[in-house]
Amino acid sequence: MTNTTSVNADPAELAKFSELAHRWWDKDSEFRPLHQINPLRLEWINAICPVKGISALDVGCGGGILADSMARKGAQVLGIDLSTKALRVAQLHAMEAETAGVSYREVSAEALASEASASFDLVTCMEMLEHVPDPASVVRACATLVKPGGWVFFSTLDRSPKSFLLAIVGAEYVLNLLPRGTHEYAKMIRPSELAAYCRAAGLDLRQTKGMDYNPLTRRYAMIDNTSVNYLFATQKLG
Repeated sequence: MTNTTSVNADPAELAKFSELAHRWWDKDSEFRPLHQINPLRLEWINAICPVKGISALDVGCGGGILADSMARKGAQVLGIDLSTKALRVAQLHAMEAETAGVSYREVSAEALASEASASFDLVTCMEMLEHVPDPASVVRACATLVKPGGWVFFSTLDRSPKSFLLAIVGAEYVLNLLPRGTHEYAKMIRPSELAAYCRAAGLDLRQTKGMDYNPLTRRYAMIDNTSVNYLFATQKLG
């Protein structure tokens, strides 16, 4: 018999990020890459779905880097995560920075979907799908949570030899951009797989982008190649 109350989360993954929670807003910490790519992602999201005045949900918000920035652009944002420590850091930062329009809850996407169907104009789920046991379940929950015609944005890592070399060997072991063990190759998701999850959930894939890092300039850029880090912009069929 299937346990329908089980949470779609990996305890080891939650523990890993909880240990680093106090460093979320240290821009020279392990989370430096997230701080560096956040303006690029926010600009891309805002160009497709202007966030001012809309209701937004950030699934797997961590310490609130994206949620906070969307609120500062005028969205009413709810950030959700299953890491208690990360959420406390996010809440504390919102208080200290006096960020209006952002709140946080410790709840899974699936649980929130059962109580708040079609409640948000925009849903984001960034750098999270590769850390859960059942990514398709999260995609379905995001599709349930967004209003018909609303937008859902995903970002994750391709499961490819190039991605293994750059995102794991390069980023974690050579350049030390991320803590070793941040990503597991087997959990990475091919764009074709994520596209299938989206189609099955009633999300129409409207745009794809990739993210590139130049180790010489130490800068990130949005590109069209999706063979390593990639982003999907999807719209719920109304």
